[in-house]
Amino acid sequence: MADKHGDFIWYELMTTDADAAQGFYAPLLGWSFADSGTPGMDYRLGSRDGVEIVGLMPLTKDMTDGGARPLWAGYVAVEDIDAALGKLTELGGTAMMGPNHLEGVGHMAFVADPQGVPFYLMQPEGPPSVSFARHEPREGHCAWNELTTADPAAADAFYTALFGWKKGDAMDMGEMGLYQVYDQGGYTLGAIMQKPDAMPASLWSFYFRVPDIDEAAGYVKANGGQILNGPMEIPGGDYVFAGLDPQGAMFSLIGKRN
Repeated sequence: MADKHGDFIWYELMTTDADAAQGFYAPLLGWSFADSGTPGMDYRLGSRDGVEIVGLMPLTKDMTDGGARPLWAGYVAVEDIDAALGKLTELGGTAMMGPNHLEGVGHMAFVADPQGVPFYLMQPEGPPSVSFARHEPREGHCAWNELTTADPAAADAFYTALFGWKKGDAMDMGEMGLYQVYDQGGYTLGAIMQKPDAMPASLWSFYFRVPDIDEAAGYVKANGGQILNGPMEIPGGDYVFAGLDPQGAMFSLIGKRN
């Protein structure tokens, strides 16, 4: 099925040390990396079982001098990149880079929502994406997209207007407010929640699936990463934790406790 407007279709790690990041994530998530062949650019494709799931690229000195830091970013599909950028700015978002075009891949732009959370818009040209496992669990693939934001109400207004996401179930988390789940054309996409005061900035988090959450946590700690919270059980019986990779990018994992 073709990617639809509002689908998460790709995930990309921007990092200060591409070789070290590749060495950290490949055993953790079973990814194999290969050069993308993009002229004049070190851009690596991470695959599992022959299926491309993520991209990895080094941050240049100009990027870090401008304030860029290691980050996982998600790509959301749009029908028309120019129309989507116009709508984004009308809704209070910011266009930071692009749109650029890569033949056979699509038109893309690096943007931020009104709370400053970065992500990509992409008008895709390639085959349908399977980076996000929309309908069934798939190891090594993203299983959940979660926005932790300083203003959930404003974020709800922005993303539902821009992408057409629909509110689904919600869970009252007491002092932390409402955990609002969103549906996207026949599947559950992810959720928006209130940012805790201790969290330094609003951020999208992407939960990649591992077969054993405790084994993954042990690997992270033994290989230069940090566990920020968890593993903790979530509804449905899975466990999750958030961590920092050795270069300082925040990442999240989901899996069973065996």
